[in-house]
Amino acid sequence: MHYTYILKSISNPDQSYVGYTSNLKQRLVNHNLGKSIHTNKFKPWRLEFYCALNNKNKALKFEKYLKSHSGKAFIKKHF
Repeated sequence: MHYTYILKSISNPDQSYVGYTSNLKQRLVNHNLGKSIHTNKFKPWRLEFYCALNNKNKALKFEKYLKSHSGKAFIKKHF
């Protein structure tokens, strides 16, 4: 499976992160261990939302949408 996910910072709840992975459990562990320079300063993180898809391209397109202006508005409204 391929996952598009949204993380919310526990220490700074105004911060969120959108990403893609094929191993969601390990990716969350890596974010909380500080292995990503993009999320290191706002750790720890909790999983807010994920979408599991069997098509990698669709998961990547959904991630790209969520990072777009309209996708950010969608996140703000629904999460």
